Amino acid sequence: MRKLLPLLNSHPGGRSALTCRYRCGDACFHEVPNTSDNEYAGDIIAGALSRRSMVRAAAVVTVAAAAGTAVVVAGPDNVASATPLGGKGHGHTPTPDGARGLRFTPVAPNVADQVTVPSGYSQNVVIRWGDPILRGAPAFDPDRQTAKAQAGQFGYNNDFLSLLPLKGERGRQVLVANHEYTDEILMFKGYNSAAPTREQVEIAWAAHGLSVVVVEEDRKTGKLTAVSRHELNRRLTATSKFELTGPAAGSELLRTSADRTGSRVLGTLNNCAGGTTPWGTTLHGEENFNQYFANGSSPTDLRYGVGTGATERKWELFDKRFDLKQEPNEVHRHGWVVELDPYDPDSTPKKRTALGRFKHEAAQPRLTADGRPVIYMGDDERFDYLYKFVSSKQMKQGNSRTAHQHNLTLLDEGTLYVAKLTGDSPASEFDGTGKLPNDGEFDGSGVWIPLATGDVSHVPGMTADEVYVFTRLAGDKVGATKMDRPEDVEPSPRSGRVYVALTNNTDRGKAGKEGPTEPNPRNANKHGHILELAENWDDPSSDGFAWRLFLVAGDPTDPATYFAGFPKEKVSPISCPDNVAFDPHGNLWISTDGNALGTHDGLFGVATQGERRGELKQFLTVPNGAETCGPVIQDRRVLVAVQHPGEITGATVEQPASAWPDGPGKMVRPSVVAVWRKDGGDIGV
Repeated sequence: MRKLLPLLNSHPGGRSALTCRYRCGDACFHEVPNTSDNEYAGDIIAGALSRRSMVRAAAVVTVAAAAGTAVVVAGPDNVASATPLGGKGHGHTPTPDGARGLRFTPVAPNVADQVTVPSGYSQNVVIRWGDPILRGAPAFDPDRQTAKAQAGQFGYNNDFLSLLPLKGERGRQVLVANHEYTDEILMFKGYNSAAPTREQVEIAWAAHGLSVVVVEEDRKTGKLTAVSRHELNRRLTATSKFELTGPAAGSELLRTSADRTGSRVLGTLNNCAGGTTPWGTTLHGEENFNQYFANGSSPTDLRYGVGTGATERKWELFDKRFDLKQEPNEVHRHGWVVELDPYDPDSTPKKRTALGRFKHEAAQPRLTADGRPVIYMGDDERFDYLYKFVSSKQMKQGNSRTAHQHNLTLLDEGTLYVAKLTGDSPASEFDGTGKLPNDGEFDGSGVWIPLATGDVSHVPGMTADEVYVFTRLAGDKVGATKMDRPEDVEPSPRSGRVYVALTNNTDRGKAGKEGPTEPNPRNANKHGHILELAENWDDPSSDGFAWRLFLVAGDPTDPATYFAGFPKEKVSPISCPDNVAFDPHGNLWISTDGNALGTHDGLFGVATQGERRGELKQFLTVPNGAETCGPVIQDRRVLVAVQHPGEITGATVEQPASAWPDGPGKMVRPSVVAVWRKDGGDIGV
C-alpha cells in the first residue's frame, strides 16, 4: 500500500506563513470572527426524533446520478419526501480510457519549480505581472517601478479569469483577471515592512484590482498572447472609481467624509474568485478586504476580522480612508461583488449591495426557467456561511442597447438568502475522523433562509441596510450552518447541481469551537471537501435543497477520504480545493490552494456523472510557493492563473524561492498560463 504523502509544511492548511501574512492578514492565527452561538447542524441532527421524521419534515429532491436530473417524489401525508441524492458511486464498471474530457495521463504529485502538464500537452505564459497593456505604459523594469507605470501594466497576483468572445476580431478573445493582493517583500528590493515608502504603497494600490486585456490565438500552435494597447484593454485599481448600487446604496452606513452620498467608492480590494454572466459582464468577489483597514473597534469590525491596530502594509499612513479612527464607514464600502462590463472601457464598475457584504469568494449565475439570475456565493472564513441571491427581474435576450441596459440592473433587485443544512444521520455517528455514517454517505437536506428583499428585512432586529452591510450578523441571527471555509461555488451548466469548494478548517473540533457535523465531518480539517447541492424541483429559486459531500479530499489511502464512491486507488491525491469550473463535457475542474500533502498545488478534473463519477485526475502542477487559480476550461485550451510563485517564508527579491517564469536571475512574477494539446485536439478527448 502506498504510504500517506508527508506533510512538509506545518502551517495551518498547508500554506506558507508568508502567504497568510500578505494574502489574508494572518487570518488563521486570529480568533475566529464567528463567535455566535446560533443553532448549528449538529444540534439539528441531535434534536431530530428519527431519520424518518426528518424525511417527512423537508421537501427535497431525488436526483438520478447518471442522468443528472431532479424529480420530487410524494411521501407519506402528501409531503414530498427527503430522499438523498441518488448514485453513491458503488458498482462502477469504468471503461479503460477515462471519462470524456479527462483522457490524459495524470501528472504525478511533485515539487518541481515549473508548471508541469501531461504528456502530449504544451504551454505558454500569456501575460505576466508588469506587462504593459495600456497605451503609454512602459515595459516592466523591476528596478524602475512607478505607480504610473503599474497603472498601465498587468496587475499582481492574478486570481479569477474569464475569457469572453470578441466579435469581429477573428482569433481574439477578451481576458478579464482579478488581482487579489500584493507581496511587497517579493516586489521591491530592500523592502522594509515597518516603513514602506509612499511610492511603494502607491505601486501596490495600482497593482490591485482588475485587468481587461485582449488576447490572440496562434491557430497553428494553440499559443495565446496578450494584445497590448488594444482599445478594450483596461486597468482598475485601488484608486479607480466604483459605484455602489442596489438597496443599501446611499445608506448612512456607507457614507464617509469624502462621499456624503454613500454611493461612490474608490477602489476594489482583494478580488478573489468571480463569475461570468449570461449577459456578458464579469463578477468579482472582494474577499480579505478587512486586512487593509487599521484601528477597528466596533463589534461589526471584529465580526469581519478587522484588526485593532496597524495593518501589515501601513496604507493608513498615506490615506486616511484606511484608518477607521478617521473614517469608520470606509470598510463598509468593501466586501461586495463587483460587476464589470469588459466591452465598455468607459463604464463605471458597480458594487452590488443586494448580494450582501462578506468575504466573497465567487459569484457564478444560473438562470431560472423564466430567466431570472440566481447567484451562489461563499464566505471564505472558518465557520461562516453559504449564500444565494435570487433576482426579481428576468434577463432580456438579444444584443440591443435596451436589453443590455436592462440586464445591467438584474443584480440590484431580489432576495438574499443564507443556507441551513441538516444531516440525515444521527450526530452520534460523527466522531471527527471523517468515517462515513452507517448509510454510506454524508448527505441530507437544507433550506434557504431569506435575509432581505429590497428595503424589507426578514431578520428580526435588523434593518434591511444592516442586513446588507452586516450580512454575517444576519446569518448569525437566523442560525445559518457554520461551514469549513466555503470558497468558490459553481452551478453545473449541464445538471444544474451546485458544487461548493470547502477549502479547510483546522479549527473545527478545537476547544470552544464547533465539532464535526454531517456537512463538515472532520475535526482539524486540513484537506477540505466539496459539497454537491440539488435544488428542490430543480428550481434555482427554490427555498429548499438536497445535499451530499461529493468529495472528501486528502490522500486516497487515508480512510477519511471519499471520491463519490469511485475506487480510491484510481484517483489522484488532492488537498484544499479552492476555485472550480466546468468543462464542456460537464466535468468539474478544481484548483487547489495550500496543499497540505507536502506537494505543489495543482489543477484537477473530476467526472460528476456516469459510470466514472468521482474519477479525479491531476492535470497540472504549479511552481514553488504558487497557488493554482482562475481555471478556464475550453474545448481546446486550459487557462490558469499562477498566483504568488515563490511565496515561501524567508523569500525576498534578493533571495527568491522560485525561478519561475523566466529563469534564474529574473524577477519572480505571477502570470497567466495557457495549456493545449500538441496535436491540436480537444482537451482530454
